[in-house]
Amino acid sequence: MSKRILMQIKNDRRTLALMLLAPLLILTLLYFVFEKAENTVDIGVINAPRAFVEELIQNNAVPVYCQDLRLLEKGEVTAVVTVESGKIHAWIDGSNKAKSGNAIQAIEAAGRGGFSVRTDLKSDYTYSYGREDLSLFDDFASILMAFLIFFLVFLISGISFLKERTTGTLEKLLSTPIKRWEVVVSYVLGFGIINVVQSVIVSFYLIYILGVMMVGSIWLVLLTTLATAITASTLGILLSTAANSEFQMIQFIPIIIVPQGFFTGLFTLPPALELIGRVMPLYYAADALKGVMLKGVGFWDISFDLMVLAALSAFFMIINTRLLKKYRRI
Repeated sequence: MSKRILMQIKNDRRTLALMLLAPLLILTLLYFVFEKAENTVDIGVINAPRAFVEELIQNNAVPVYCQDLRLLEKGEVTAVVTVESGKIHAWIDGSNKAKSGNAIQAIEAAGRGGFSVRTDLKSDYTYSYGREDLSLFDDFASILMAFLIFFLVFLISGISFLKERTTGTLEKLLSTPIKRWEVVVSYVLGFGIINVVQSVIVSFYLIYILGVMMVGSIWLVLLTTLATAITASTLGILLSTAANSEFQMIQFIPIIIVPQGFFTGLFTLPPALELIGRVMPLYYAADALKGVMLKGVGFWDISFDLMVLAALSAFFMIINTRLLKKYRRI
C-alpha cells in the first residue's frame, strides 16, 4: 500500500510540485520579511537645519524635502517634520504602527543627536492618520478582512464550479441554448448576492462588535469588500478549470492565496520586492480598505483600487467564457 501511494504521488506531478516547491516559495518570502526587510522610513522635511537632517540619515531615515503635507497625504512619506525656534513638530501617518514607530524613533534620536531642541517631543506630534494608541489589531484589521474574504470566496466559488463540471451539470447546461457568458455572469451574480450578505456581516462585526478603528464611510467598506469578493469568485472559477478534484483546488491556496498575503502591507518587504504586489488583486483590496478605515479617504481616493479590481474581474470572466467552449458538445 505504501508503494502504491508513492507511485500515485509520483504520477501526480501537481501534488509533487506542491509538496516540494510551495514550502520553498513561502520560506523565501518569510526570509525577505525577517532578514532582508529594511527599517528605513521616508520622512518629509519642510524646514530643518542641516545638522538635524544628517542625524535623520544616521537613524535609518530617508529625508525628503517638501513644502507641505501633500506627500504625507499621498502616502509617500511616513512623517513630515519641521524645526522652528528650537522646537520640533511632526505630522505622523499612524496607519502603519511599525513605520510610524520607526519614524518617531528617528525624529527623537535626531533631536538628541547634538542638535539643540527640547527633549519632550511627544506633545509636538500630530497624527494626521491613525492615532498614538493604535493597537496592532486596528492596524491589521482591514488587511485581515480583505484576506479572509478573498480566501473564503475563492475557495468556495472554485469548489462549487468544479463540482458543477465534474458531475456533468455544466456540460448539460451548455447543451441548451444558454450562452457561455450568461453562465459565467449568472454564477458571479449568484455568488454576488451571498457576497453582499457576507460583506455586511463581516464589516459590521469587525467595526461595531470588535470596535476596530473606523474613520471613513461604512458604505465604501462594503463596496470594497464586495469588489474583493467578486474578484475572488471570478479567479476561483477560472482556476477551477485546471483542477479535477476538490483536493487539487485546495492546492492553489499555498500558491495563489498565501503569497498575496505578504504583499498587502501585513509585512514589511524590501521596496523592490513590494513591486510584485502591484499585480496581485489582494494588494488593491487591502490598500482601499486601509485607506477608508484608517485614513478616512473618499471614493475618488480608492477609485483606482476599485477600477483595478473591476478590470481583473472582467478579465477573469472573459477567460472563463472562452474556456467554457471546450465543455459545449453541440
